[in-house]
Amino acid sequence: MEMSKNMFEKVPKDQKDLNNIVRPSVTYFQDVWRRLKENKLSMLGLFIIAFITLGAIFGPMLSQYDYFSQNFEVANQGPSVAHWFGTDGFGRDMFTRILYGARISLTVGFAASILNVTIGVLYGGISGYFGGKVDNIMMRIVDIIYSIPMMIYVILLMLVLGAGLKSIIIALAISNWTSMARIVRAQILSLKQQEFVLAAKTIGASGFRILMRHLIPNSMGPIIVTLTLAIPSAIFNEAFLSFIGLGVSAPMASWGTLASDALQGYQLYPYQLFFPALAICLTVYAFQLFGDGLSDALDPKMRK
Repeated sequence: MEMSKNMFEKVPKDQKDLNNIVRPSVTYFQDVWRRLKENKLSMLGLFIIAFITLGAIFGPMLSQYDYFSQNFEVANQGPSVAHWFGTDGFGRDMFTRILYGARISLTVGFAASILNVTIGVLYGGISGYFGGKVDNIMMRIVDIIYSIPMMIYVILLMLVLGAGLKSIIIALAISNWTSMARIVRAQILSLKQQEFVLAAKTIGASGFRILMRHLIPNSMGPIIVTLTLAIPSAIFNEAFLSFIGLGVSAPMASWGTLASDALQGYQLYPYQLFFPALAICLTVYAFQLFGDGLSDALDPKMRK
């Protein structure tokens, strides 16, 4: 059969354009950032976190008051133009001390959570990848540690290690990694049966390389979300420990220490308790908002 021009028909220009790619290709994390920006509450939480972090870093340096300098002439003064959050019983500026306390509380939150993630990811990854008896033994150890009430465990560690910033970070990291280990183990168990793992084994990749280069990176979504929720938990636990006297020692001051110091005179000077408590609540709430939005943004099912 011969081909003739009558057998063909020109495609209209508007139909040609239908085949063009009108949406530029984006990477996975670019798409995550786009969806995260659409969540207004999540961006509000991120803004509050950034604002508090910058205030903790630069605020005490820019303040005209020292966090430890005492001036009994202005002791227990309420909020004013000179002292935005008032002064404590030693005449120290509460605003400066809350900014300095943010350094301590955020340092504990970030450091303890990073150690928590490091231990939990490695432990859970090894347990999930090797499986069998190794997984059974490692998970029984996790069950034993998890069965101990967290606060009792932390308090005992603090009594052994002594009060201090390093002791708090180590105690919180050691006591909170079990949840992360369980999450990572569950992710590894589901991922290690995928085809890309079999392909890596076929080309001779070692178990350690498969775990570190393939399995754990593909589990980063739940890991990042759990990290954002672990930070406010560590901040709150540090505040509680400082509140009951197991936190940082004077003249250092975290938000929990400030709240504990204000407890005795809160009926006469309620602002001394209100502002540290507000800082704790605002920070924890901001991380919760950001963590919820990040969880939705990292979920592939939410992708449009």
